[in-house]
Amino acid sequence: MKIGVISDTHLCRPDDRLLAVVRKHFQNAELILHAGDLVDLSVLEAFGEVPVLGVCGNMDPPPVGARMPDQRLLEVGRFRIGLIHGWGTPHGLEERVRGKFGNVDCIVYGHSHYPANHVRDGILFFNPGTACDRRWSVSNSVGILEVGEDSIAGRIIALDGD
Repeated sequence: MKIGVISDTHLCRPDDRLLAVVRKHFQNAELILHAGDLVDLSVLEAFGEVPVLGVCGNMDPPPVGARMPDQRLLEVGRFRIGLIHGWGTPHGLEERVRGKFGNVDCIVYGHSHYPANHVRDGILFFNPGTACDRRWSVSNSVGILEVGEDSIAGRIIALDGD
């Protein structure tokens, strides 16, 4: 299963750049995970008919918070994936989000605007970075999770030049 992963879009509506990113990189995705800071629910329109599961981020206003939980636990095949935005400083962020989940194979998170794709203590920590915002990052990126029968793996896609 191909899962598109995005976070920290910080948009009031889907713009041309986001639509182009979705067309180019999330083609054939069966599911989209949005790790928070949509800013407006209309951003979800960018993904068309593909199901989107998201969480509320610290920059999301009450209408987003009313529709999106603070965290989710998904089961994809035999894998358990925790989805959360994150909070506080980037230092120690992975430890904080790890504390919110019990037995998981992967934690997808956002907030820091910096991509991450590594395994620690048997858990894949996956942060797609920020798709559209450049306030605290030097580049933009999204991610892909590939879930097979016996494996789950992530890939970060740099958007510079897109």
